[in-house]
Amino acid sequence: MSAGKTSLLQRAEEPALVADPIADAPAGTEASTPEAVAVDPTSSAESYPVDRALHATLARLTGGISPIALSLAFLDWGSHLVAAPQRQMEIAQDAVRDAGRLLQAAAHASRKDQDPWSLIKPQAQDRRFASPEWDNRPFNLLAQAFLLSEQWWHKATTGVRGVAPANEVVVEFSVRQVLDMLAPSNFAATNPEVLQRAFRSGGQNFVQGWQNWWSDLVPMRSANKLAGDGKFVVGKTVAATAGKVVYRNELMELIQYCPTTGKVRPEPVLIVPAWIMKYYILDLSPQKSLVKYLTGEGFTVFAISWRNPCADDRNVAFDDYRMLGVKAALDAIACIQPRRKVHALGYCLGGTLLSITAAAMARDGDNRLKSITLLAAQTDFTEAGELTLFINESQVAFLEDMMWERGYLDTTQMAGAFQLLRSNDLIWSRLSHDYLLGERSPPSDLMAWNADATRLPYRMHSEYLRQLFLDNDLAEGRYHVDGRNIALSDIHAPMFVVGTLRDHVAPWRSVYKIHYQIDADVTFLLASGGHNAGIVAPPGEPGHSYQVMTKAADAPYVGRNEWLDLAPRVEGSWWPEWTRWLLARSGDLCEPPRMGLGNVDHLPDAPGDYVLT
Repeated sequence: MSAGKTSLLQRAEEPALVADPIADAPAGTEASTPEAVAVDPTSSAESYPVDRALHATLARLTGGISPIALSLAFLDWGSHLVAAPQRQMEIAQDAVRDAGRLLQAAAHASRKDQDPWSLIKPQAQDRRFASPEWDNRPFNLLAQAFLLSEQWWHKATTGVRGVAPANEVVVEFSVRQVLDMLAPSNFAATNPEVLQRAFRSGGQNFVQGWQNWWSDLVPMRSANKLAGDGKFVVGKTVAATAGKVVYRNELMELIQYCPTTGKVRPEPVLIVPAWIMKYYILDLSPQKSLVKYLTGEGFTVFAISWRNPCADDRNVAFDDYRMLGVKAALDAIACIQPRRKVHALGYCLGGTLLSITAAAMARDGDNRLKSITLLAAQTDFTEAGELTLFINESQVAFLEDMMWERGYLDTTQMAGAFQLLRSNDLIWSRLSHDYLLGERSPPSDLMAWNADATRLPYRMHSEYLRQLFLDNDLAEGRYHVDGRNIALSDIHAPMFVVGTLRDHVAPWRSVYKIHYQIDADVTFLLASGGHNAGIVAPPGEPGHSYQVMTKAADAPYVGRNEWLDLAPRVEGSWWPEWTRWLLARSGDLCEPPRMGLGNVDHLPDAPGDYVLT
């Protein structure tokens, strides 16, 4: 791919890697006509290469966080706090009161009848001080002193009158990150679990912790970052469902999976994953593979596997993913299964892309979508969770300059942002568990997939951040496809929308907004778990539950809190609920379709080549 200023669509005169099925599309499926995409939103800054180089250098020192955006947030908070003497007095009184309570508890530490957590208790989700060793003095007092400080700083950084809400969240989040780093559980001398382990093992836990650290460092410095010591191998133990690549272009491979039942449903399922992750999160080990589960239920399954971009792909545009991804896949499927409508599924950013594609298709009279399923996918970004901390004009410009130098957003920046959102679980608890206690959690297929990260093209990610996150153009009717506006309200295909209860990437309350954006029946399901573990919820695996309820297109809107009270709760995996929904919207069983577009012997078997890049 060229590193020039044209997108892939604008380079359509170059030969494709395989024959394009669009030219052979059957009657009733209109061929896609590429048009020029929007102007690069960062082009105005191309005349300041020295400034951009400076920002890119700063980004390496700050982990991609804009120091200017951070400074402005603290300036807003600090200035308003200085001008609020009564609020200052209240904060000071809280500090004095907490210090007095702590001293009083220390004075009575020898009393056996005193509750060890008489001052403050950890929150239910805080597992740092859950071990019984933390009930002993003086470690219990250290833990409570830390929790009181954490509580005090939360009060000090929130509720200051006049501070912009976005800046308040940034300040509170930033202070919380520093406090999480200073927790007594993170240091050997103040962690009773570590001290007890060291006493019993003669210090062997530190030796093992050093070995764990080194074994983590080596993969980080190599090209192969797949976790699990060779246990999880793409194409063998993960992404192992039988199938074949049946179409390929510069941006994606389309995989068609082999049927596992004698008869299949006539409507195929197309999976559109996010390109910020490898597609095989939906095809992990066989017992956790949604793809394998669907083929076992009698569906013909297709999945897009995105190519991992490099520096030469800096000008791949967001619309390239729509045209060369979803539209090209639909055109290929139309050749393999003529006149069959498609059940389309989009996960995370892939769901956002699918929503945009579906709205454009509806606007243009293309009715090839039988149903639409969105998994943890947002179409309105005003409540996009703590990820919005990294999205303001200053931060986006800083990220653009960082990507401008390399041509893409590196995997370390993306992974680091997600880890910060759950630093207790993903950073500091792991430090204590793996490096101080010297323990190691057994590797899993989900951990292996998580380590197999991808990059994001400079232009695409800039357009995504600005048009969707920063300006919210899609939800507010300003988003353009082929030079014309699209509206989600044009979508009339029934939708099955899944949110997850503890999602820190696509909060379920944000995902829920699809209810008042489209004109169609919506079945909304709230699954237990987080952004990934809540979706990968195979039947038979314990700990899963969900709530589900359907709203007809002409039914009155039900608010999110009211929905929580009304939707029935079901124990178990949500996958069977979804397949029952699909079956109710599918035709009678028929013979399986052919594999591919004629001669596809020159293309690889599943999982293809792109997933290995």
